Amino acid sequence: MTAFVVTGTDTDVGKTVFAAALAAATGAFYWKPVQAGTDGGTDAERVSRLGVAADRILPSAYTLVTPCSPHRAAAIDGVLIDAARLDPPAARPLVVEGAGGVLVPVTPDLLFADLFARWRLPTVLVARTALGTINHSLLSIEALRRRSVPIAGIAFIGDAVEDSEATIARLGGVRRLGRLPQLDPLDTAALARAFAAAFDPSDWA
Repeated sequence: MTAFVVTGTDTDVGKTVFAAALAAATGAFYWKPVQAGTDGGTDAERVSRLGVAADRILPSAYTLVTPCSPHRAAAIDGVLIDAARLDPPAARPLVVEGAGGVLVPVTPDLLFADLFARWRLPTVLVARTALGTINHSLLSIEALRRRSVPIAGIAFIGDAVEDSEATIARLGGVRRLGRLPQLDPLDTAALARAFAAAFDPSDWA
C-alpha cells in the first residue's frame, strides 16, 4: 500500500469509520487535510478511538470550528485556506480522508474532487446502502471520472442491499470492494473483525 483517498457520497455516510478501519488494518498514517467542526471532537480523535495509533495520525492542515462545508467554515472562522498546503504529506503508507461528498467546496473556487484530481491517488468512494444510494453513488462516480480521478472502488456501509450494491458497481463500472455493517457497539475490536471479514487485504497492496 502506498496511499489511498477515502471520500464519500455525502456527509455522515461512514467515511471516518472506513478510513479508521483501513488505516488500522494496514498500519497506515491517517490524514484529514481539513477538519470542519470540532464540537464533539475531531475525526482524528475518532480514528484514534477506533484503533489508529496516535503516532500514525498526522495533524490537519486546517482545523475549523464551524461544522459546515470547509469553504464556509473558513469564512465564518476568519481563515483563508491556502490550497498549496493541501498536498498530501510524504508519509507512507497513507490514508487521506476528505470532508463530506466529492463536490464539497474546500475554497469558494476549489472542490474536493479537484484536489483528488491533482493528487492522482487511488480513491475509495464510501456509500450508504440506504434508499437513494444509487443516484448519489453514480453521480459521485461521474464527478470523479470527469476529472480523471483514479477510482480504486466503492465500499458500502450499512445493511446488505444486494441489488443496489450490484447495480452501482455495474452501471458505475467500479469495483465493489466490500461492505461494513452498522456496528453496535462500534469499537476497535468489532471494527477490526468486520473489516477483516468484508475486505480483501490484496486490494490495499
